[in-house]
Amino acid sequence: MEGAPMGQREIDAIRTLLTSKPRPVGWDERRQRIEEVGATWPIADDIATTAVDVAGMRGEWSIAPGSDETRALLFFHGGGYCSGSIRSHRSLVTEAGRAASVRTLAVEYRLAPEHPFPAALDDALAAWRFLRGQNIAAHRIVVGGDSAGGGLTIALINRLRADGEQLPGCAWLLSPWTDLTLSGATLASKDAVDPLIHKAYLAELADAYVPREMDRRDPRVSPLFAELAGFPPTLIQVGACETLLADATRFAASAGAANVAVTLEVWPDMIHAWPLWNKHLEPGRRSLANAGRFIRERL
Repeated sequence: MEGAPMGQREIDAIRTLLTSKPRPVGWDERRQRIEEVGATWPIADDIATTAVDVAGMRGEWSIAPGSDETRALLFFHGGGYCSGSIRSHRSLVTEAGRAASVRTLAVEYRLAPEHPFPAALDDALAAWRFLRGQNIAAHRIVVGGDSAGGGLTIALINRLRADGEQLPGCAWLLSPWTDLTLSGATLASKDAVDPLIHKAYLAELADAYVPREMDRRDPRVSPLFAELAGFPPTLIQVGACETLLADATRFAASAGAANVAVTLEVWPDMIHAWPLWNKHLEPGRRSLANAGRFIRERL
């Protein structure tokens, strides 16, 4: 609106973009829509990308000029375990790599409902082992993800801890989905201001991803309920206008209670995974700058 601060005008424009078409119906339409919205603006001309086979998965390296090739961001895209791709998240991943001065590896893990749990977690572990096989030390890797990719990030690190493997130097969680029991209070209190994520939609995603016989409090699918002692330093970024706000704040509280070095940022006026649109959203660029600084200091 006229007279509104720049950040508010920008996020309002993103809201308009997201609501300009009817909500997609069915998995194919949803997958197409997230690619269209995520790839609205191309990546920067100075980013070098290289396709790579990651244990049978499609993967992509990216690097910005001056970045340290001995350090890496392993990134898992969001999309509720049912959609999302390298293309939909390329602008986010490449600019996060620039901010952190590291190269990035994005992967396309298998999606539900065709491939329910544990396919995504198995693929995340395979991606981690692929990256370690590139002679990159564990403490020089940050694992990150948005939304479901944030939950997958936590689940992977917990799997590594359980297996006694070396852990990444830190974790980056952007608007993480940590509770597939859908018990967060902000699913109701933020419903009217969140243009993307609503409880009925999340329930459909959870039904597609979690086998019927599985307890949804299992920390492999709902890492909010995990024992977190020994978890690496973690940055959590979430928007104040998200139904998943409580998924982030409750996980931060649980991690803090377990003596984890956790940093929580709640961004006023921001919506789910807002740094996806960093090219035309100044708070998106600032949040990535914060994430980059956090990662550089810990790797």
